[in-house]
Amino acid sequence: MDVTGRTVLLTGATGGIGHAIARRLHAAGAVLVLTGRRAEVLEPLAAELGATAVACDLADPAAIDALVAAHPDVDVVVNNAALPASGPLSGFTPAQVDRAMQVNLRAPIAIAHFYASRMTTRSSGHLVFISSLSGKSAAPGTSLYSASKFGMRGFAWGLREDLHGTGVGVSTVFPGFIRDAGMFADSGAVLPKGVGSATPEQVADAVLRAIRKDKAEIDVAPVSLRVGAAFAGVAPQLSASVSRRLGASDISSQIAAGQADKR
Repeated sequence: MDVTGRTVLLTGATGGIGHAIARRLHAAGAVLVLTGRRAEVLEPLAAELGATAVACDLADPAAIDALVAAHPDVDVVVNNAALPASGPLSGFTPAQVDRAMQVNLRAPIAIAHFYASRMTTRSSGHLVFISSLSGKSAAPGTSLYSASKFGMRGFAWGLREDLHGTGVGVSTVFPGFIRDAGMFADSGAVLPKGVGSATPEQVADAVLRAIRKDKAEIDVAPVSLRVGAAFAGVAPQLSASVSRRLGASDISSQIAAGQADKR
């Protein structure tokens, strides 16, 4: 799908990766509806891009209902919003578990549920889900986050099959460690030597390519991480053993400590 002149709803637009996606889609000619919790961050971006800003907390189902009701005629949806949800499950309260699953998984499903039928009726549209390589492989301290991201992958894959032949595309983008902006960068964690990262702009480029080419899945990470994620799907137990030896527990602990106040 060509995004020129198309209306794109982007969630999580207040984060650094959201900013990169918004600017890339704007440069490609899209008309943007930007959502996020922080109006003070959202509104300057919307002014810069000539977009519509909608402050919305996806942890509130009623806010989601109001969002989609106010903007029913959307051509493309990019579900980018997420909470970190890093750390051992024992460190989360039941309310924090519910909030993470609501924002990371239920909200994208609810948004897709609203728009998929409308897109199918007009035989045109695209739904993009920003998952994570944690949606293909797990590490210590990622049980809750991986649950949401594995769930997103399964949902998007199944939805793509449901919508096959309708003119509506479904894509999932899987970032690895993203430097300069985003949840990993904000945590302050330091990667071991040899573990690479990607940029927010590479994620944005992947989103646009997914829409234009109707790609089912795109990984955004160095080759070594992409291979590791694929290996985890084939041999999860062996992959986990290798990851532990390479310091996965230490990385996870750093990320969890840096994100603990964002639950």
